[in-house]
Amino acid sequence: MNRRIRPLAAVTGLTALLAAGSAAPGSAQAASGATPGSTTHGCAPLRPESDFYAAGRVATVLLTVPENPTCTTISVSHVVDVAAPADRCQDFLVIFYPTDGSEPIATEPVTACSHGPRSRPVVLATDVPDGAPYRVLYEIDYLGQDVRFTVRH
Repeated sequence: MNRRIRPLAAVTGLTALLAAGSAAPGSAQAASGATPGSTTHGCAPLRPESDFYAAGRVATVLLTVPENPTCTTISVSHVVDVAAPADRCQDFLVIFYPTDGSEPIATEPVTACSHGPRSRPVVLATDVPDGAPYRVLYEIDYLGQDVRFTVRH
């Protein structure tokens, strides 16, 4: 399943995110959180911290796709609103910061839901290049919303 990626400026309301949270690709922090024997096609799971809020979305800290030839996707799972645990769905997208200095690009928003511990991860981006800096964003439903989720990359 391919997720279309398009220039950031084409995604309504996201240009403020570029100004609020852009970082030079060289400053991208590697946040792998990998555990031996990670599942889901060899993708390493992690629970990224939130970094900032802008344009009705919360962005994670800058992450980096690890060098892993068996994992070519970025996906989310274990989605839950901390204040309303029955709410297990959220709209997510990914912003990539190309290392060549070109304009950041974003995926189309995808609704991801988790219905129990055996829910399958929802793919946000495919064919992701090793070493690519990126952020996962989720759209908030109300101010102060705290959504927890696992990213696999």
